[in-house]
Amino acid sequence: MSDVEVSVVLPAYNEEEAIERTVRVTVETLASFLPDDAFEVVVAEDGCTDRTPEIAERLAAGDERVRHLHSDDRLGRGGALEFAFERAAGDTLVYFDTDMATDMRHLEELVESVRSGECDIATGSRWLPGNRAERPTERAVSSLGYNTLVRLFLRSDLQDHQCGFKAFSRAAVEELRDAVEDEHWFWDTEMLVRAQRRGLRVREFPVEWEPRGDTKVDLVRDVFGMGSQILRTWWQLSVSPRITRRVSMAAGSVLVVLALVVAVVVVFDLEAVFDAMSDADPVLVGASGLVYLLSWPLRGLRYRDILDRLGFPGDTWFLTGAIFISQTGNLVFPARLGDGVRAYVVKARRGVPYPSGFASLAVERVFDLLAITVLAGTVLVGLVVTGGTDQIVQAVAAEVPPVTIGGETINPGAAARTALRVAAAVGGAAVVAVAAILVGARYDTDYVYRTVTAVSNDSYADYVAGAIEQFVGDVQTVVSDRAAFARVGAGSLAIWVVDVATALVVFAAFGETVTPALVAMAFFAVSVGNLAKVLPLSPGGIGLYEGAFTLIVFGLTPVTAPVAFAISVVDHVVKNAVTIVGGLVSMAWLNVSLTEAVEESRDAGEVEAAATED
Repeated sequence: MSDVEVSVVLPAYNEEEAIERTVRVTVETLASFLPDDAFEVVVAEDGCTDRTPEIAERLAAGDERVRHLHSDDRLGRGGALEFAFERAAGDTLVYFDTDMATDMRHLEELVESVRSGECDIATGSRWLPGNRAERPTERAVSSLGYNTLVRLFLRSDLQDHQCGFKAFSRAAVEELRDAVEDEHWFWDTEMLVRAQRRGLRVREFPVEWEPRGDTKVDLVRDVFGMGSQILRTWWQLSVSPRITRRVSMAAGSVLVVLALVVAVVVVFDLEAVFDAMSDADPVLVGASGLVYLLSWPLRGLRYRDILDRLGFPGDTWFLTGAIFISQTGNLVFPARLGDGVRAYVVKARRGVPYPSGFASLAVERVFDLLAITVLAGTVLVGLVVTGGTDQIVQAVAAEVPPVTIGGETINPGAAARTALRVAAAVGGAAVVAVAAILVGARYDTDYVYRTVTAVSNDSYADYVAGAIEQFVGDVQTVVSDRAAFARVGAGSLAIWVVDVATALVVFAAFGETVTPALVAMAFFAVSVGNLAKVLPLSPGGIGLYEGAFTLIVFGLTPVTAPVAFAISVVDHVVKNAVTIVGGLVSMAWLNVSLTEAVEESRDAGEVEAAATED
């Protein structure tokens, strides 16, 4: 049985300049307060490409208290620590950065805090009163902002989560190991946050710290990597446990009802809207639902063509069900989280890697934007540029009285002009985005790697660049194939024609005569309404679609404002009802839990792993 009580792990990646001195100082410091046989120093050499492995091997051969653990692959800091901790002999597991930025006189306090049983985890802090830390301005701002976000979103009581000077009891590591998902720079933050949530004893104490070497704030790691991990952990700890299928469906229903009620009460005559709805032909309203149902097999066919071009053949009905589920998720959850649900479903049921799943969604969105832009974006921008929106503004100002909200009076004409300009901006942005993706997808994706690594030299950049490159490459695969481009484009136009036909049946249900002028206006209203839904401000675009649709119909036809709003509501409700029913049937058929799918689709570790499979 080993007498080793304390294992100090030194995570090392290309540290040939510093590793020998760090090991020597570490051994000397530990020997000053521990018996020689009570500790070990483990160099966790993480796929180095310099002389670090040779130096570590030589040091281990010359001192039995030193060990060298080698990994052929880059594990990341968190992954390297977990790898070493599993193989370490001690019950007190310590690590600190090889640059020894933290004054080593604190090492005894760090070790003894855990070894004595005083706490389960101990960590140095550069932000507690009594410390001395000399930071460059950019590092101080980044560190302060990061720790503030962690305390705000993850409800941590600690001041400094990223100080590379920590000790853990083996029991704490074993309890937290399976729960902690990050394998890179967020690993120790997640350990500390989850430890606090589980009631483990965490001690933070001030240390003297001075930066060493040329370490700098890293844009990709700090902004994309750490930020996304904060959001992922916040979701898992604070949101996901409260979301059950019943709660999510109820919340979605309440949001739908609340949005419609607020819109009706604030803007229009509630009685007139309900009168218009009560006079609508229920048979034609039901028929509009059947018409809209015809668009779903078209969606499945289009998605099959996209995935087939990416090398993942699938059957139309399965993919139609996956789309039903994802669109239902978009109705229930904000910020279009349902899009990730589809990526999860095709990964779990058909083995499509996450980057390819998200790329297929991007291709689909590109063609949706193309179709919408062809139908409405150009017309809307032209109306704003030529002053053609004045007709709409004048109609709104003449029919809708000023609205007072919170003591401030809003002029409806001015609000309409602003809304149209915003919609035009979204339309213009859609045109630019589509053009950028179409043009960019025809070139070698290596430029992505060059761009990302130009702003970051951190290993996390490799994961980000790899995922983006595969993503853009998959888009390129479809867009660069003329036959696939034609099929998917024609399918997109057909889907939107059926969407508009659904609205026309609803117009007929309200007694409106379907004329060529109304058909043209319906294409415009439905397209602008869906352009408004590009902004992920509400689940399913509730309120955004109705507002844009009503504005166009009321401004360009003799239809009154309450009736126009009633038509927009019924049109959207019919489409959402078909979506929800189809989603529920598909979830039962494919045995998919919506909330589980949302959780799994947000797993950044899965995305990163998928990015490295090719």
